[in-house]
Order: sequence, then structure tokens, then C-alpha cells
Amino acid sequence: MLQGQVIKAYNSFFYVQVPGRLDLLSCKLRGRFKKARRSLGVVPGDRVSLSLLEDGTGVIEEILPRTHLLLRPAIANLTQVVLTFAAAQPELHPLLLNRFLVLAEQSGIEKILICLNKLDLRADAGMMLAEYEAIGYPVLRVAAQTGEGMAVLKSHLAGEITVFAGPSGVGKTSLLNALGEGLALTTGHVSEKIKRGRHTTRVAELLPYSRGGYIVDTPGFSAVELADVDIAELPGFFPEFRPYLRGCRFTPCSHTHEPHCAIKEAVMAGSISRERYESYLAIHTEVEASQQLAKKKEYR
Repeated sequence: MLQGQVIKAYNSFFYVQVPGRLDLLSCKLRGRFKKARRSLGVVPGDRVSLSLLEDGTGVIEEILPRTHLLLRPAIANLTQVVLTFAAAQPELHPLLLNRFLVLAEQSGIEKILICLNKLDLRADAGMMLAEYEAIGYPVLRVAAQTGEGMAVLKSHLAGEITVFAGPSGVGKTSLLNALGEGLALTTGHVSEKIKRGRHTTRVAELLPYSRGGYIVDTPGFSAVELADVDIAELPGFFPEFRPYLRGCRFTPCSHTHEPHCAIKEAVMAGSISRERYESYLAIHTEVEASQQLAKKKEYR
């Protein structure tokens, strides 16, 4: 039985890179496998076992164990995520950035980078997101249109399986085109009426890159679903919270309303950014509401 990696999924077909083949092998799922694995699904990045059919196509028989799974966009076995936002046009919303960061932290990916594009559109862009650098997230400030900062970005991508994720209109596709390596993708523009980007990427796809790496371009989106986040694990998805998690008087502590909370005290002392804490509160409220709604549906 052959093994390969899913490069793209489209209209119930899976295009698999098999070692020794120059072209992608078009595959479908085995019927019994599809029923047994319906909840997991096959996503780009998955390593799979497959069998060949007489017509030259393939059938996926099994998903091999995943090292990581980013839920949205759904990508398996990636090694790093580059969360891409714009310094302007559209404006950067901290809560949206923090929602993306929580999603990336939940996936267990060790390498999480923030890429701030359109550096040329804002004079103070070089100072933006300094508090995130202090937390430990590398911030790459670039301008796809002028080429500024692109050499540093390229140095982080070689040999990695990297997903670019972020809201529409921030210039993800323009960044990928500026990287070279034959990544010629369709770009859109920011709507003047709603100040959002128009989606130009239709499906997630692994694009070959330098030193055996891949780059994943994904459909842009601004709504990040966090319903699957365990509310008890949420504080741990904020790295700067971790040193204080055992310092609260009450266990468990939601870090929202309890007295003698080490997280709240760290915010008051300036050790934790108030912006980040307010994002935590908003996300906590959202996750709590989603879980309560799910429980109501279970009782019906």
C-alpha cells in the first residue's frame, strides 16, 4: 500500500503527493473508511495510506497519526503558523488577533509567528504589537508591496510546513506572491464600503517551498469559531498567564470575578497587558455561552 501527503481537497477529491511521482494523485475515500472517520475528515497536510485503482486514480484507506491539527483553517501536520494582519487597511483589531492566537495555541503548534503586513501604510507600524513580542511571539513587520522585511520572513519559512492565516484583506496572498518560488496566486482588494478584504483564495492548498517545505494559503475569514475550546484550558492558551495560574486563592479559578486572583493582580500590577486580559474576558464569555448552548441542545 502506498503512502503520501494530501496537498489539496476539492469537491470530495483529494490530491495526494506520493514519493516518486511528479504529478498529484487524484483520490477518493473508501466508503467504509468515510463512514468510520466522518467526524475527523481528511484535510490538507494529512499523511495517508492509499491503494491504486486500474484507472490510475487512488483510494484513501487510512489517515496516519497526526502531529498537529489546526481546526480552522483545517490543516494537519504543519510545523508553524504565521498569523497575518495589516498595519492599516483594514485596521488591526486586538480581539480578533487574540482569537487567532488562542486557536493556534489550542492546536499545540510550537512555532507561532505574527506577521504585520502593509508596514508602508502607517508611520508608527514599527512600534505596533510590541507587547506581543514581550510575551514571546515573534513579530515580523513587512511590506509586500515594497519588499521591506521580506528577507526575514523568507528565512522563517524554509523547510517548514507553514500556514498563513488571518482575516481577509490583510495581504496574505500578496505576501505569498512576493516570496517568489513560483507562488503566483490571485489577489483581491479591500472593499471601500465595508473595509474588509474580498476572499480570493477558495481552497486550502499546500504549495511547495524552499528546502522541502510547504506554504499553505487559506481562504481569508474574520470569524474564528472557538466553540471547541475547553474553558478550563483557556487560561493556558495565554502564555503570560501561565506563571500565575497556581497563585490564585480559589481552585478552580476562572480569573474573571474571583477575589485574590493572581491573574487579576498581575494585570493591576502591569505584568499582564490589560488589552490581553480584556480579550481573555471576551473570549471566556463567548466560550462559556457556546458551552451552555450546547448543553441545552443535549437536553432537548
